[in-house]
Amino acid sequence: MRKLLIISMLMGAYGITSAQEKKAAAPAALIPLPVEASYNTDSFFITTHTAVAAAPGHEMLAALLKGYIQENGITLKDPGRNRIVLHTDTTLVKQPEGYQLHIAREQVSITAYDAAGILHGIETLRQLWHRTAAPALALPGAVINDYPRFAYRGMHLDVSRHFFSVAFIKQFIDQLALYKINNFHWHLTDDQGWRIEIKKYPRLQSVAAWRDQTMIGHKKELPHRFDGKRYGGYYTQEQIKEVVAYATARHINVIPEIEMPGHALAALTAYPELGCTKGPYKTAQFWGIFDDVFCAGNDSTFVFLQDVLDEVMELFPSAYIHIGGDECPKVRWAHCPACRQRMKTEHLADEDALQSYFIRRISNYIHSKGRKLIGWDEILEGGLAPGATVMSWRGVEGAIAAAKQQHHVIMTPEDELYFDHYQSLYPEEKTAAGGYTPLEEVYAYDPLHAAGDTALLPYIAGMQGQLWSEYLDTEAQAQYMTYPRMPAFAERAWSPQTVRDYPAFLQRLNAQQPLLKKLHIQVATTAEEINYTTDSIARGRVYISLHTPPTAAVIRYTIDGSTPNAKSRLYKAPLQISKSCTVKAALFQNNQQTYRTFHQSFSINKATGAVITLKQPPNTKYTGNNNLLVNGIAGSSRYNDQQWLGFSKRDLDAVVDLGSEQIIQQVGAGFLNYHWQKMWPPASLEFEVSADGIHFNPLISTASFPVNGINNIRLKVPPVKARYIRVLARNHGVIPAGEYGAGGNSMLLVDEIIIN
Repeated sequence: MRKLLIISMLMGAYGITSAQEKKAAAPAALIPLPVEASYNTDSFFITTHTAVAAAPGHEMLAALLKGYIQENGITLKDPGRNRIVLHTDTTLVKQPEGYQLHIAREQVSITAYDAAGILHGIETLRQLWHRTAAPALALPGAVINDYPRFAYRGMHLDVSRHFFSVAFIKQFIDQLALYKINNFHWHLTDDQGWRIEIKKYPRLQSVAAWRDQTMIGHKKELPHRFDGKRYGGYYTQEQIKEVVAYATARHINVIPEIEMPGHALAALTAYPELGCTKGPYKTAQFWGIFDDVFCAGNDSTFVFLQDVLDEVMELFPSAYIHIGGDECPKVRWAHCPACRQRMKTEHLADEDALQSYFIRRISNYIHSKGRKLIGWDEILEGGLAPGATVMSWRGVEGAIAAAKQQHHVIMTPEDELYFDHYQSLYPEEKTAAGGYTPLEEVYAYDPLHAAGDTALLPYIAGMQGQLWSEYLDTEAQAQYMTYPRMPAFAERAWSPQTVRDYPAFLQRLNAQQPLLKKLHIQVATTAEEINYTTDSIARGRVYISLHTPPTAAVIRYTIDGSTPNAKSRLYKAPLQISKSCTVKAALFQNNQQTYRTFHQSFSINKATGAVITLKQPPNTKYTGNNNLLVNGIAGSSRYNDQQWLGFSKRDLDAVVDLGSEQIIQQVGAGFLNYHWQKMWPPASLEFEVSADGIHFNPLISTASFPVNGINNIRLKVPPVKARYIRVLARNHGVIPAGEYGAGGNSMLLVDEIIIN
């Protein structure tokens, strides 16, 4: 009996579980969800006596695992019987980056196809374990078979518009590893700053890395305001090497992006001879697209870029080298003697062909160094360079065009995977680039479904999330915009296509909160907040529903403008709004408000719910049902709420049928005036009235739209009886010289016709 007691005590000391200890194993909450997983009642406990055994060649991964364990307060020493085994076996695991994870009472084994697969198995362990009071890390008994859906799973970070520390970059890479993202796309140069040391060109560090000041607020706001503070920085080559080594240890490939031929203003400021006009230039202080780009006519441009790429490729072992290629205006090229001569010499038909020549020349150089060119979908313009990979960001069209030419494509769509877009419509959100990409939309995205033609699917290499930093002025804000959208994206990129359970994803995300908190990751809770839908409209009435993901909390609301509290009306069914008001609502649990207060205003007038016909439908990205103009809901100044209708090269010509003749004393509508977004108010706004819908008489007109923002036009008229009201807003047309986007077509954005 004494011997048995001693043996039992030793087994406990070495982490072999008892029935009581089995209860300590946490339920699985993995993101991304594995291909196959089964769990049992066993538990494995990592203690100071746990051994980590790695097959030869995988010692760095063993050290990484030990480091993760030590971060949880457990230093491995005096190894006992229970152990974690890391090894590869391509006969057992057939898929690249795949792994099998077995967790039993005395042993954890990660068997993988390759070293990357071992890493992914380790990251799964990190999501499975939790700290006990022992101290120990408890793992649930499990058998997991897992491998990625897409070979390329990337995350982009722009450090040009705002600069981020090496410590933050490393933290970002750690987070990519946690969610099995295997490519870090590092956007290092742009108009607003050059962020990588190039020893041959020191002015890139002393000049191009700095700007005199930075815009305050959104670029659409006029006049532009600035902070008056010099801003900048760059990564030394030693720091670059440090980051690349850090990522490589986590089996993450780092893809550098050096922008060309456009987005080059910072570089031109340092070396003005590389531009068409020869300067002087100034590193951009605000956001946008600038006419000054690298000159395609002078060989000195290509000498410079090849020298830069030589140093870049020495630092980055990535097979992919990203050259941007996006948003390159050709205004300077069209008037540059050197560029005109280049076009003549090379028999190039137009400036698009000149861009293709530029990209092909750089592509050939990169290829000569054993690397591959990758660029945004504008590199399709004028013809695609042989072997180039396309990142399709402007929708699916670029992906289809590239795939039809048998080029590989990475799906990076702006609407679904740009994480600098707003993730909530609550007005309290800090200024963002624009758009609206809520968590559920990210989770619903499927690149294969978007591509459509199944013959093109073999050319879709994967997908990538983007984090542009124009409006990410702090590391905290960058993190806020990343989470939880990055984990949602990661699941779409890794897990099988059949994994489509958004409520279950939210549950797993919430279960990971202790882990994320420990990693100092603050997750936005916008997906948990109240939102609404317009169910229907009728004459003088709007019907809406309030909703949240499944929750134990209840919704309480007011319609009198007051802030809801624990005694406010309980929401049970859709609301009928029949008079102008502001609906406010909040979630309450145990009489305590849990999230921010929702509020939405409604303006009920004679036009609300009326029949409306348009002579021509909207033809921009801002489209929708005609009823958006008469649903009682005014569009916001962020124009991301799907309330605005946009018209290009056509007028708004609408007729509102009130159903019967009524006395009219006021008419109006809302128009956006943001020249920096190519949104122009109408040249004129005219109202006409009719009794029969055929013969119309002029009522009132205006050509005054003075506000930079929403022009809420309200025009009083002498009382007049009418059933039909015609609204004619004449499109401004071509954007005049001297304005942003000059020579292009302006957009007319309108919302909420008002009749009282």
